[in-house]
Amino acid sequence: MRTILNLFGRSPFAPLKSHMDKVSTCVQSLTQLFNALLAGDYEQVEKIAASISETEHLADVTKNDIRSHLPKSLFLPIERGQLLEVLRIQDDIADQAEDVAVLATLKRLELPQPLKQPFLDFLAKNIETFEGAHRIIKELHDLLESSFGGIEAEKVRHMVDEVAYREHQVDVLQRQLLKLLFSQESALSYGSFHLWLKIFEAIADISNLSEKLAYRMRLTLELK
Repeated sequence: MRTILNLFGRSPFAPLKSHMDKVSTCVQSLTQLFNALLAGDYEQVEKIAASISETEHLADVTKNDIRSHLPKSLFLPIERGQLLEVLRIQDDIADQAEDVAVLATLKRLELPQPLKQPFLDFLAKNIETFEGAHRIIKELHDLLESSFGGIEAEKVRHMVDEVAYREHQVDVLQRQLLKLLFSQESALSYGSFHLWLKIFEAIADISNLSEKLAYRMRLTLELK
């Protein structure tokens, strides 16, 4: 695709950033989706979920275009396989966001009032963790300019540490949220209770994958 080839011409990492922007749209849309769900606007939930699915498809198209047009030999301080691994993890995050959206549409869910704010805090921390990884991808061009060394590389290493810490915070919030959920078990149907369990786990996987992406970039730096 000409567009992808033009992106490679401007910057070898521009296609990755283009793909990650679509991934970010999927993840960020989850806030709107769950705000609608908690407000009982199930029609809006369906619309947002459909939009996330469409954006995930566009991310898939971009991923396949990158794979098809990625030069066999890149004169860069990064191996082709490393670049493709970063792309794969990014795509896994988009898939995960779509999975969360699908789970939220399986039935008309309600959440007991004591869980609403803790759940929104948990969701926000997962998105914050993802955005930390997103910022690392945005730094790739500057890393190239610095030959993957110096102050810019140290900056990215610090950003990786921040992503890891936020992922830890997600784990803490998830445990607290699960305790609250079990305390409200009698207020939920069997199906709703177990669907919320799946949703919590699926959302937490976004931060897990974000940490994996950040560590993948750190490994790339350590190999320089």
